[in-house]
Amino acid sequence: MAKPAKEAVPLNFVHQNAILCETIKKEQRHQKLHKDYRVNPFKKMHVLASKPNSNVEDDTQEDDQYINIFKKAREVPTEKYEYPQTESQAYGWFTTPLIDSDRSDIRLHHPRTMSEVTKYMDAAWRLKEQSENMQ
Repeated sequence: MAKPAKEAVPLNFVHQNAILCETIKKEQRHQKLHKDYRVNPFKKMHVLASKPNSNVEDDTQEDDQYINIFKKAREVPTEKYEYPQTESQAYGWFTTPLIDSDRSDIRLHHPRTMSEVTKYMDAAWRLKEQSENMQ
């Protein structure tokens, strides 16, 4: 057996208007009105040239604050901040060597030396590469 159809409840326009007014007041309370608009300096800008047959002079003024923000956004993190901001930035943050390198000090300088075994293998690899390139 089918359920009886519910009767349509008549709309209470006063109640609906009160809900709408309350919603608008809440939105206005949390709304920020921005009057200072700028181009986002963190997005890539595509500069377009003016029309080729235009005789109008370009009288636009440069915005120094925007230019400073743009330059700051393009800086390397080591120039922006004094210390690393994340743990990943900590690796390689300080790039100056702790001690000066002295090539005459054998404790810190280990040049590549050739022994009889390495000379033999070097010649064998060269011969192998030459024979592969010939084919």
